[in-house]
Amino acid sequence: MSHLYEVALYGEFFAHDLKPILNRLTLHSESGMDVRGKSQAIQMHSREVVFEPLDAQMQRDQGSEPVFLRCKKDLTQPRTGWVMYSYLKPESVRQHPEATVRPWATCHVAEDALSFASALGYIQKTQLYRKGYAFRRGQLVIHMFQQEQVDSRTQKPIPAHVDTLWEVEVKTANPVRNTQETPLSQTIEAVLEVQLLMKGLLDLRRKDV
Repeated sequence: MSHLYEVALYGEFFAHDLKPILNRLTLHSESGMDVRGKSQAIQMHSREVVFEPLDAQMQRDQGSEPVFLRCKKDLTQPRTGWVMYSYLKPESVRQHPEATVRPWATCHVAEDALSFASALGYIQKTQLYRKGYAFRRGQLVIHMFQQEQVDSRTQKPIPAHVDTLWEVEVKTANPVRNTQETPLSQTIEAVLEVQLLMKGLLDLRRKDV
C-alpha cells in the first residue's frame, strides 16, 4: 500500500511585513466571510506536544533517527479533541526539488491524547504553542503564526513579543495519496501557485524538516 503524504512549503518574515502579507493571503483564500461578504482570516492558537520513543537514544546510537509522535490541539475549539500524527523522513530533493514531500499518518483522539501517547511507549520531548492566522485554499491550509514561549512554572503560553519572527506553512490540510487519479504533482502545483502569488512579498521554499 502506498504512503499518504503531506506536501508543504515554508517561509518566515518580520512583524513589519505582517499587514501586506495578511492582506494578500486573505485576498487569495477561501477562509471565511465577514458581515460585508469579504474574505477574512481565521484566528489560530494551537498547542503541540512532541514525543519520542523510549528507546530514542538507542536508535540514534545505532545510526537511525527516531520517529517522533506529535499531539496537537486547537485551543480555539477546546472540545474538538486532539490530532495525533507522525512524519517519516522527507522524500529526497532529487525526487521533489520544489516542495517538501513526506509520509504522514494521522488520527483523532477524543480524550487524553498525552496519556495515550505515553501508553504507546513514548516520552514527552517538548511542547510548542503557536498563535496567528489560518487560511484555506482548496485542499491546502495556510498557517501564519508566531511561536509562544512556555512558562516553566505553569507550563502555560507566554504571549509572543511584538517583534517575534512570523512563520508560514503552506501545506495539504489532509494526507494525500499518490495515485493515477490524484498524482502528487497536482498537489505540488497547488502549493507552487501560492508561492507564485506571494512572490515579491514572501519567500516560500522547500526545506528538510
